[in-house]
Amino acid sequence: LYEFGKRGGRFPAYTPIVAGGENACVLHYIENNQDLNESDLILVDAGCEYKMYASDITRTFPVGGKFSEEQLAIYNIVLEANKAAIDAVKTGNNIMEPQVISEKVITKGLVELGILNGNPDELHKEGAFKDFYMHKIGHWLGLDVHDVGDYMEDGEFMQFKPGMITTIEPGIYISSSMNVDDKWKGIGVRIEDDILVTNDGNINLTEKVPSCPKEIESLMA
Repeated sequence: LYEFGKRGGRFPAYTPIVAGGENACVLHYIENNQDLNESDLILVDAGCEYKMYASDITRTFPVGGKFSEEQLAIYNIVLEANKAAIDAVKTGNNIMEPQVISEKVITKGLVELGILNGNPDELHKEGAFKDFYMHKIGHWLGLDVHDVGDYMEDGEFMQFKPGMITTIEPGIYISSSMNVDDKWKGIGVRIEDDILVTNDGNINLTEKVPSCPKEIESLMA
């Protein structure tokens, strides 16, 4: 709230999510009252309202200041999916392109880590990623956090147009109940940015909030 006010934002745009450890695997966790462990990741999904417009940002960082090997492996997959999806946000592209791209990056990454087994393309077609990445890549952003506006036009998904703002927020969530190696359990990562569509590409409105693992660790040192 101090930072919001200091920079001209009067209110939170929504109830923040501050989820440590396995709580990060709960998509809309808002209890925000659990103790943090040194070995946990903490997922913070928070944004302010500025001149009546909403922001929506998520970053995930290590409580102890350093990512574990397993945490970093999952984090890097999500970061790759985030960047690839952002690259697909451009005028004329179908709004589902970032979704499909993020699904494919995450599926391939989980196969490379041995969390999923099989051919990445076939697994993607089967929707095997949905156990780990069960939500959409983003939503319109404006006067409301989940802003009004259609996603379909004449029975088909819309194309991006200049002036639109969408969130891009891929994630991987591995709860303790999942049938995976114990070393992966309790890891939840989401990286969310706010993207403005322009005539010749896009502008990442939240790129100054660090998402590179080395930057995050340096910031926490």
